Amino acid sequence: MPDIVNNEQEKAWNGPEGAHWARHRDRWNAVNEGFDEPLLDAAAITGAHRSLDLGCGSGQTTLLAALRAPRGSALGLDLSGPMLATARARAEEEGVANVSFTRGDAQVHPFETGAFDAAISRYGVMFYADPVAAFANVRRALRPGGRLAFVCPADAALNDWTAAMASLRGLLPVGDFGTPGLPGMFSLADRGRVHAVLTAAGYTGITTEHVQAYGPWGHGAEDAADFLLGTGPGRHLMERADQDARDRARHTLTAHLRGHESDDGTVRLLSTSWLVTADRPAAPPGP
Repeated sequence: MPDIVNNEQEKAWNGPEGAHWARHRDRWNAVNEGFDEPLLDAAAITGAHRSLDLGCGSGQTTLLAALRAPRGSALGLDLSGPMLATARARAEEEGVANVSFTRGDAQVHPFETGAFDAAISRYGVMFYADPVAAFANVRRALRPGGRLAFVCPADAALNDWTAAMASLRGLLPVGDFGTPGLPGMFSLADRGRVHAVLTAAGYTGITTEHVQAYGPWGHGAEDAADFLLGTGPGRHLMERADQDARDRARHTLTAHLRGHESDDGTVRLLSTSWLVTADRPAAPPGP
C-alpha cells in the first residue's frame, strides 16, 4: 500500500465520492474542460517534457499532457482507486502509451528528486491536509527551473454552481459552504493564501490570474439539479435533511437552474478559477 497521511480524503475518494466521479467521468470532464487549454499552456509542456498530474482523477489532463510531449511522459497521481481505474482504461482505449498512473498522497509520495519538468492540476490540490508540505514535496520532484501550474476555484460568489447551492439556504444546512480558506474545495480561493502557501513551500515566480469557463451541467434543469445533488457537497446536505426538506430543496434548485437553460435545454454554468503558476528556483550557478 502507498504511504497515505490524508486519511479523510483517502476514505472519501475511495468511497461514494470517488465512485460518483468515476461513474460520471465524461460529464465532469465536459464541465471542466474549458480550463484544460489554459492550464496546459501555462505549464508549457512540449517535446520531451516529463509531467506530473496532481489529483489526476479520471486522467483527462494527464492524457492531454502526454499528447503535448510525444517524446516525454506523464504520470497521474491520485488517492482514488476507482478514478484511477477509469484513467487507465481511458489511456488504453485511446492508445496513449507515454502515460502512467499511480495511487498516492502528494504530501508524502516518494517522488524521485528532479524527476519532472512540470507539475499540473485541474482542481486536484485543494484538499491537502498540510498544503505546505504537499507543495514542498512536489517542488522537490521538479527539476530546478521546473514549473507548477494548477487551476483551483476562486471566490464562491463568482461561480454559478455555488450560487445554485446557496439558493438552498433555509432548506438545507448550507452553512459556511464556499468560505475561502476553510478546508475543502475553496481552501485556496483567497489569492493571498495561495501566495503564502507556495512561498512557504519554496516556490518563486508565483502568479495568479482569473480564468473563466462555462460548462454543461445537465440537459434540462431537472437533470442538472439531480447531478448537483449527487455530488459530494449536495449528497452531504441532502443526507442531513428530512424528506420534506429534500423535496423542497430539489424543487427550489430546479427552479433556480431553469434560468441557466440554453435554447437547446443545456444548463451551462460559469466557473471562475485561479490559474496559478510557480517555479522551482533554478539551481545556483556553479563556481
